[in-house]
Amino acid sequence: MIIRTVDLETVCGPASKLPVNHLPEVAFAGRSNVGKSSLINTLMQRKSFARTSSKPGKTQTLNFYNINDEIYLVDLPGYGYAKTSKTLSEKWGTMIENYLTESEELACVFLLVDIRNPVSELDRQMYEWIVYLELQPIIIATKADKVSRSQLQKHVKMVRDGLGATEDDILIPFSSVTKMGLEDIYDLMDQVIEG
Repeated sequence: MIIRTVDLETVCGPASKLPVNHLPEVAFAGRSNVGKSSLINTLMQRKSFARTSSKPGKTQTLNFYNINDEIYLVDLPGYGYAKTSKTLSEKWGTMIENYLTESEELACVFLLVDIRNPVSELDRQMYEWIVYLELQPIIIATKADKVSRSQLQKHVKMVRDGLGATEDDILIPFSSVTKMGLEDIYDLMDQVIEG
């Protein structure tokens, strides 16, 4: 995939109606502070399109990025940030649920998990939910540059086992620093475009 144009086309808050799109959509989900904004900026070859922050919980809306007028990348709010009020995190949960169950064009969900840490209960629940909705989960193990090359496969296995993922599930170690895994993600997005 060659990125020619990127346009933040629609931003949906908890009370917004979902847009009616006619291009395929790929959604990116993950815990707050998993490196989702860094991954999206790396994918879109932009420095600060998706806002990165040292404070987790920055994305509080569904953000629809139109890439090349061929596909939408949908940035979902991060989940599991403890300092978010219960009411707000419930609203985000409802918003994510509505999107995942109602979008007509959603082709697959990229689930981001930090490769360095044991998989959380929330990550496992999100994985199981994606499978339950019969959406194809693609697992992205972020921050792979923080793990030594010799330990990489061990950590990949830890993520796969922690989620209860099958051998058929695609799992890509990714680093926004070294660009490891970037081409694999582009290839998957190309496959979605080609249908």
